[in-house]
Amino acid sequence: MTVHHDEEGGSLATVLIPTINNPHELRVVLEHLLRDSDGTYEIIVIDSSSNFDTSDLCLELGVERIDDSSRTRADACNNGLSVVQTPYTLFTDDDVIPPSGWVKSLIRWFDREHVAGVGGTNFAPEEDPWLSKCTDVAFGARVMTAGTRYGARPDAELVEVTHNPGVNVAYRTEVLREVGGFDEGAIGAEDVLLDSKIVSAGHRLFLDPSCTMPHRRRPAIIPMMRQIRNYGYVRRLAIDREPSLRSPTHRAVQMFPLFAAIAALALVYGAVSGGAQWDLWFTLEGEWDLSRASFHFSMGAMSLYFLVCILGASLGTSPHRSVSTVFASC
Repeated sequence: MTVHHDEEGGSLATVLIPTINNPHELRVVLEHLLRDSDGTYEIIVIDSSSNFDTSDLCLELGVERIDDSSRTRADACNNGLSVVQTPYTLFTDDDVIPPSGWVKSLIRWFDREHVAGVGGTNFAPEEDPWLSKCTDVAFGARVMTAGTRYGARPDAELVEVTHNPGVNVAYRTEVLREVGGFDEGAIGAEDVLLDSKIVSAGHRLFLDPSCTMPHRRRPAIIPMMRQIRNYGYVRRLAIDREPSLRSPTHRAVQMFPLFAAIAALALVYGAVSGGAQWDLWFTLEGEWDLSRASFHFSMGAMSLYFLVCILGASLGTSPHRSVSTVFASC
């Protein structure tokens, strides 16, 4: 792995970490980065916390901190970017466990002039609870993920992409400034919008499948469901800002609640009106009236959907796939 310092021998990269009221997990991030540091990179915490715990932590560890009053990750990252003085800028979150050599494994690709940005995969760490691993399996499924690429892991050394998740990514600082950084006020999917601007400006983004960032998932059902709901919501807002991000899979996801409601109503109607009688199962003989068709077609569609989900999860990329996590993820 070849990583060249700048001509003056100073830092080559800056790691920006936005955070809000999460000093416990942030400590893990900082300690791993500091333990791995060899002068190649600087660390800046953009702190939007409502107390002094994060400030005290940064003071204890000797990490630069920016007191930030913004309300979105996009604005916090822009505030951090405004003070970056290194050729390369990396972004991650306050709930990751950076592996040894993470910074070098990304910035090494900037030896290739056509690389404007490069990212890696992210999966739940091994010590995460079972439910978090189920979420990880769902995010890494082959289908039913609306075209997103959480955990995408193509079989190649370096793959050109149009987007890298902001938890594990590096950019040329000059490219970030050329496109104006993150969209001001974006309340989510800010990394998607940023990458769209970079690609639209004629630059190229890449994925290093070997660079994996352990990223904690939500440990309880309600926070996990809220996170998944928010992902969908902010992706829709991003599409409203940049219509070119829309794909047919997004339209299908938007229609899914309507289809699910129709199927459920048809199933109930068919069941209560006699279409679910046992002698009508496992045979095509007999009259296919509205009651029978409503029940069996709805049941068949639901069963097919579940089987596709099972297949997609079992063929996904999460390292936490097992019989229990695959079924629970669906």
